[in-house]
Amino acid sequence: MNREKRNLLLNGISLILLFGILYLFDQYGSDYHVRILNNMAIFVTLAVSYNLINGICGILHLGPNAFIAIGAYTAALLTMSPLEKQMNYIIQPLIWPLNSLHAPFVISVLAGGVMATIFAFLISFPVFRVRGDYLAIVTLGFGEVIRVLCNALQGVTNGPLGLKGLSPFTNLWWSWGVAVVTIVLITRLINSSYGLAMKAIRDDEIAARAMGIDPFRHLLLAFLVSAFFSGVSGGLLAHLITTISPTLFTFFLTFNLLIMIVVGGLGSTTGAIIGAMLFAWGGEALRIVEAPMNFGFFTIPGIPGMRMVIFSLILMVVIIFVRRGIMGRNEFNWDWFFGRHQK
Repeated sequence: MNREKRNLLLNGISLILLFGILYLFDQYGSDYHVRILNNMAIFVTLAVSYNLINGICGILHLGPNAFIAIGAYTAALLTMSPLEKQMNYIIQPLIWPLNSLHAPFVISVLAGGVMATIFAFLISFPVFRVRGDYLAIVTLGFGEVIRVLCNALQGVTNGPLGLKGLSPFTNLWWSWGVAVVTIVLITRLINSSYGLAMKAIRDDEIAARAMGIDPFRHLLLAFLVSAFFSGVSGGLLAHLITTISPTLFTFFLTFNLLIMIVVGGLGSTTGAIIGAMLFAWGGEALRIVEAPMNFGFFTIPGIPGMRMVIFSLILMVVIIFVRRGIMGRNEFNWDWFFGRHQK
């Protein structure tokens, strides 16, 4: 069996194993374990798509929370029935035609991704006129603008009250199915000629331009793809937690994504997956530090938010001592696994 067939076979077996494990958890796991697995899959989708623009293209983009919010609100408004909307919007009625629109879950989630992509396209022209810190500030500002609009547009988003009582459509199959599709599509994009051009822009934009690569076109492609999957993830997240409000989509969400891709290895899809899974698992494991601890002779009261203090310390340690993260820019592949590195 040649190498390509072997790798294809092993990839197929890995997918069967993954979905076999998910089936066991779906049938016999507790709600708590299923919830962690769903969070893990959504974080994987977000981290892999965020790594495309930050790690592969080398663009410091600080506004993914905006695209997640757009996707979440779009999907939520489409899946809610007219009666549910009427019950949620008690201060100011939802504007027409949103008050009468209703769509199945799949279409709603895809619409969330499309809407996020449209917003990404609209802001891409001013965003890619600048680079470095200025680009980071522009995208950070966009994230804050969307959050403020979510608070202010009472007739669309229901303002600070948010949307409650969403149907819990997100399950293991949807969340992990989207995660697998995201990984496959973005990996194929990275390994294509477009991906090589994105890496060339990251390493030296002037040299890439001299070689005939159009930076705007390639960065725009990465930006739109990243926004689409962020929007889809927002739709999945909304129908997992069943309640959304503007406070869910602050810069804090972007900071969490930064932790995942930096700890995993900026520029590595494998690293983004590992970082997202560790973050989802660690977030639950570290709940113990937020609970009161009794040592017999003295008691430490519970400190809400202590988990993020620990995550921030981990990020600082990684940046200082292991700047390339867990994977660096390396990717897992079967040749590496069997010790047959390709030169």
